[in-house]
Amino acid sequence: MATRVFRKPYRVRRKKSVFKNRFFWLGILVVMIIGITVYFVAFSSFFQIKEIRISGNEKVQKESLENFIWKNISKKMFIFKTKSILLVNLQKVEKNLLERFPEVSKIYLKRDLPDIIAVNIQERKPLFLLCKNSDVCFYLDEEGVIFDRVRNGIPNGVDETNKAKESLIKIRDERHQEIRLGEKVIEDDLLKNIKEIISKLKGGAEIFTKEIILSEKKIVLKTVQNWEIYFNPGGNILDQVQNLTLVFKEEIPLENRENLEYVDLRFGNRVYYKYRE
Repeated sequence: MATRVFRKPYRVRRKKSVFKNRFFWLGILVVMIIGITVYFVAFSSFFQIKEIRISGNEKVQKESLENFIWKNISKKMFIFKTKSILLVNLQKVEKNLLERFPEVSKIYLKRDLPDIIAVNIQERKPLFLLCKNSDVCFYLDEEGVIFDRVRNGIPNGVDETNKAKESLIKIRDERHQEIRLGEKVIEDDLLKNIKEIISKLKGGAEIFTKEIILSEKKIVLKTVQNWEIYFNPGGNILDQVQNLTLVFKEEIPLENRENLEYVDLRFGNRVYYKYRE
């Protein structure tokens, strides 16, 4: 007798519609929230930059700064342009500004929400005139950076009198090196030595500087009385100035200084000097 096998009837399950899946609608909601957020941040007129406020500039034209900043804050997202204050890379704009305007030493950009960029700049102040030859000179600041070109006494793009120019001591750089606006051309130690020399001679020995000449092996100071002092840039500058002061005190009276041709301080404690013939 055959044995009957009973099997459970097979039911065909119908697939649920994707539209009835709660995770589908949750994903749609998330995408919508992200889209609305991106639109609000990037394209909403509420966050579009409407004004650039600049302070601290004296010589650099405000219009030039504004035009350059507007170009740097405008960007594309997808195929659309945006000037959203929330998307501006302030550090990159600051870097580009410093490269474009070498006469600016420091610049600070700040978001003033919802639609204003505040810009504060600090301009370089001329400390010396640095010249590579007789007709091309540059303004040199306290950091050893050249930032504006001077042709025949007329600053490029700057309205200043020759009187202001003449009040700056000239440094004639005869070293073999390329120089570019906005770059450091005199090292910190060398610049410090130059300032020490000028200050100590003026205050201690009443020697006034007319010009400084830099070469690979020496610093030459020309006095207003047209005699020269030779310094060793690799030696102790304060010791060399002290040696000069002692020589003036003990060997060269004030009335004889105008007859000097040079004083050489480059050989340790030995000081050599020569009078004009």
